[in-house]
Amino acid sequence: MRDDIHTKGIPVLCASCEARHRGLCGALSDDQLVELARSTMRQKADDGKVLVGDEDEVERFSNVLSGVVKLTKTLSDGRQQIVGLQFAPDFVGRPFRSESSVSAEAATGVEVCSFPRRTLERMMAEQPGLEHRLLQQTLRELDEARDWMVALGRKTAAEKVASFLLMIAQNIDPAATEGQGADRSQAFDLPLSRGEIADFLGLTIETVSRQLTRLRTAGVIRIENTRHVVVEDVSRLAARAGG
Repeated sequence: MRDDIHTKGIPVLCASCEARHRGLCGALSDDQLVELARSTMRQKADDGKVLVGDEDEVERFSNVLSGVVKLTKTLSDGRQQIVGLQFAPDFVGRPFRSESSVSAEAATGVEVCSFPRRTLERMMAEQPGLEHRLLQQTLRELDEARDWMVALGRKTAAEKVASFLLMIAQNIDPAATEGQGADRSQAFDLPLSRGEIADFLGLTIETVSRQLTRLRTAGVIRIENTRHVVVEDVSRLAARAGG
C-alpha cells in the first residue's frame, strides 16, 4: 500500500477525522478505510453552495468535517422550509435511495468528505456495524425532529430562540467540549440569518431580534459583530430553553 494513502494501516486523511472517531466511519476496519479512501474526496464549499438538490440523483454521500449544513424541503410552488441542520461528523445522505428527498446546502463554510453511494451501500451489506452506526444517527435525528415538534408547537418565542441557540452550542464543536460540564461556555457564529432563524422557528424577524436582545440584556449571551454569539454558561441557556 502506498505511504501517501495510509499510515500504520489507517489512511492519512482518516487519521484525525472526527467521522473516523465519532461518526459513521468508526465502524470500518483499517482495510475498509483504505478501500473507501481510494474513492474519497475532501471538498470545501462556501456558504450558500448547494451540496445536493431536492430530488437530485444521488451519486455520492458525505460526512461533514467542519461547518454547518442546512437541510431544506421545497414545495411544489417553490416555497422552502428549513427542516434541519447538520454538524460534524454527521452523515449527509439517504442510503438505498437514488434521489435526494431534501436539499443540502452549506449554511456556513463547510468541509465534507464524500464517497460513492454504491461503495458505501456495498460496505453496509458487508459490515453490520456500519449499518448500526447509520441507524444510531437516524434515530438521533428522529428524536431531534420530535423535540422540534414540541418546541414549535408548545414553546414560547423566548424558549424557541433559546432552544435554537442551545442546539448550536451543543453541536457546533462537540469534540472541543467533550467531558466538560453543563456550565461550560461556548462561542459560535450563527449559521443562519435572522430571517432564516425566524422561518425555522415559525416566528417573525422582529420577534427573533427582540428575544436575542432580551437574552443579551439578561447576560445569558453576548453578540459580537451581529452574528458571533458567546454563551458564557450553557446551563443558563438550557434553563431559558424550557427543557
